[in-house]
Amino acid sequence: MSWFTSFCSTSVGKKYIMASTGLLLGGFLLVHAAGNSSIFWGRDAFLSYAEHLHALGPLVSVFEITLLAVFSLHVVTGLALALENIKARSSRYVVQHSAGGRTLGSRTMPYTGLVILGFIWMHLQNVHFTDHHSRTIADIVSTILANPAYTVLYGLGLLALALHISHGFWSMFQSIGLNHPRYDRLIRVSAWIGCGFIVSIFFVIVLLLISNSNWLGQLA
Repeated sequence: MSWFTSFCSTSVGKKYIMASTGLLLGGFLLVHAAGNSSIFWGRDAFLSYAEHLHALGPLVSVFEITLLAVFSLHVVTGLALALENIKARSSRYVVQHSAGGRTLGSRTMPYTGLVILGFIWMHLQNVHFTDHHSRTIADIVSTILANPAYTVLYGLGLLALALHISHGFWSMFQSIGLNHPRYDRLIRVSAWIGCGFIVSIFFVIVLLLISNSNWLGQLA
């Protein structure tokens, strides 16, 4: 296993880790968005989805622990790469320019990552680590989004997520060597379409729940 440890400690190895964990996290986002979209069919459909999910019992805990491990590895590796880039600032711009130029997503990756980290912590505190016995998940989410401050924070979190995964998708192809100038633009466009689709689902859900609250009327 020494060769594997040595490889993972290199910049190339860290980029492979970022690509693989990012792919897994992207898959989770897609599944999570698909599940939450059940709210489009009404409150009962959303509650039924939540009940079926929690009926899996111990499997939910196993999945949560695995997801936490993948997410932690992604964060730690991302911070390590960010520190390496800071130390090698002069050569970083040459590499990024030759890889297709710096974009808003690439320039803000560490910052959007930190915003997403804070967003996830807030989301877990509001939704996961709360009382589920006296209130349904639909009531919990509706109560949260009835607060304008939380609505703005959720919106900012989703914007950061869109920027982060749009560049992350393109960077994943770079890391595994599937990039080529001929279809680089196609990869970038596909990345924006993919992340736009996922994030749009969450945005629409937020807007749908806001429409069922009365804070907009209170602001008028």
